[in-house]
Amino acid sequence: MEYKVGQKVRSIAGRDNGNLYVILRTEGIYAYLSDGSSRKLDNPKKKKFKHIQGSYEVSDEIVERINDSTLENHMIRKFLNI
Repeated sequence: MEYKVGQKVRSIAGRDNGNLYVILRTEGIYAYLSDGSSRKLDNPKKKKFKHIQGSYEVSDEIVERINDSTLENHMIRKFLNI
């Protein structure tokens, strides 16, 4: 699966196993993830792609807000239904 910015993913390894996140950006084999509560925008989680499981849900609104730098934590929580 190819991972994209704004995609909803689930952690499948580590202490945060089972938690939902949104991909904020990708670099090489890493994704930077946020859930809007424990991992906020200013301190994203760096996780390897092999340790996450992607879904087919991608939020166009979140992608636009990331590009405009107007994304807020409550928008991520709303998308993830937390």
